[in-house]
Amino acid sequence: MIPAPFDYKRASSAAEAIALVGEYGEDAKFLAGGHSLLPLMKLRLAQPAMLIDIARITDLSYVRDAGDHIAIGALTRHHDVEHSPIVKEHLPLLAYAATHVGDPQVRHRGTIGGSIAHSDSASDLPATTLALGATYVAQGPNGTREIAASDFYVGFLESALAPDEMLTEIRVPKMNGATWGFQKFNRRAQDWAIVGVAAWKRGNESGVGLVNMGSVPILATSVSQAIANGASIADAAQLAAAEAEPQSDLNASAEYRTHLAKVLVRRALDSSSN
Repeated sequence: MIPAPFDYKRASSAAEAIALVGEYGEDAKFLAGGHSLLPLMKLRLAQPAMLIDIARITDLSYVRDAGDHIAIGALTRHHDVEHSPIVKEHLPLLAYAATHVGDPQVRHRGTIGGSIAHSDSASDLPATTLALGATYVAQGPNGTREIAASDFYVGFLESALAPDEMLTEIRVPKMNGATWGFQKFNRRAQDWAIVGVAAWKRGNESGVGLVNMGSVPILATSVSQAIANGASIADAAQLAAAEAEPQSDLNASAEYRTHLAKVLVRRALDSSSN
């Protein structure tokens, strides 16, 4: 449980952080809240030679109304996402999902950008922002680019971020009165979800994100397509696992996860229809 040796530098701005990661390349990792990276380092599943501390870059911690979407700085704490009046008004599903991240200590320290960049399929916010059709903004030495959430998650703990890029902003379309539901099944209150579901519905439009149903967060497009074609919620929910690749582990079998996904998608969409 002791990390491999590493060097440490603290960045005072996004530009300095990007310059540092450009210098050290794949040997460097960004450190924000540290709740995802440090456990991997202790298990030596991650062995960066350089840690670049970005936790004190204040200009990447914000929530802004940007017209048709809400812009959230990557270093915004979970607690601030949870309690932001702007997020509560325009993205109530995201605000509610943030309340399920860890415990109060984790939510006061962890960041939304760190959770997304870590790309853990068992985390709540990657799947929630995926369901909401978010766009992630990455900045590197060659400039800034936008990455659709549906293109961002490429493998287990792997994202579309280049080694010399940093996630700087999350842009989430406003829900505009859509109803929503969030369901999370776990053994204990602060455990990772065995299966989780974030869903919204507005008329025949919908979005459904699945937590811990594959190596990446899953967008259940078959469910949304069925609803768009006029299927009932109960029938659409039967397609919950169509895009998923659930794995068996000590907590649940793949078959049990598939069953849970169908039940929780129905519940989430039922609650969103009220």
